[in-house]
Amino acid sequence: MKRFYKQAAAGEHEGGLAVLLDGRPVRTPKRTLLHLPTPALAAALAEEWQAQGDEIEPAAMPLTQLASTALDRVAPQIGAVAAEIAKFAETDLLCYRADQPDSLVQAQHAAWAPLLAWADEALGARLVVTQGINPIPQPAEAIARIQAAVAGYDAFPLAALSVATAVTGSVVIALALAQGRISGDQAADAAQVDEAHQMERWGHDPEAEARLERLRAELRAAERFLALL
Repeated sequence: MKRFYKQAAAGEHEGGLAVLLDGRPVRTPKRTLLHLPTPALAAALAEEWQAQGDEIEPAAMPLTQLASTALDRVAPQIGAVAAEIAKFAETDLLCYRADQPDSLVQAQHAAWAPLLAWADEALGARLVVTQGINPIPQPAEAIARIQAAVAGYDAFPLAALSVATAVTGSVVIALALAQGRISGDQAADAAQVDEAHQMERWGHDPEAEARLERLRAELRAAERFLALL
């Protein structure tokens, strides 16, 4: 889409904070007014819009995408989205370990054990670990604790939490990011232990490196979005 405005700025519109393009408010893809919860987030979105060139590139506006997701997809069905996120606890990446080679076993333990310990201490969710990929049942209390933690967020942080959970395969990683236990880069590292081990063992893979960079970008955006709320 061609750029159709000269100036993007944060401002008030119809009783809420918004991004104004030459004075007109930005709307979501579903035509909802993009009302934002904090001045910091409104200013950051305005910067994204102002930084666009002659062509508007949605992919270059990750914060705007997350805010639109919060209003269009999360808010109308917040309970279902929270349940969808929490369900990852039943098959969380961090609970399924390799049994060989020893170097991978050690790498997974070093990256994942501290996060599971954090989930136990901070959330009261003690998840069970296994070797292999066959699903194992998790304690009902641990699942309930994860559900309660996720349900404590409103639509805007849930949008970021949903993305972080989906791209990492781990609600524990996503909650650790949301609660400031780890950074976006650390979340990416935790999610990519197996891939990093493969590259260390067999050499660099340009496609795998590109996937990792995309993952890092998504998690950095989620981290920044959460920090602006």
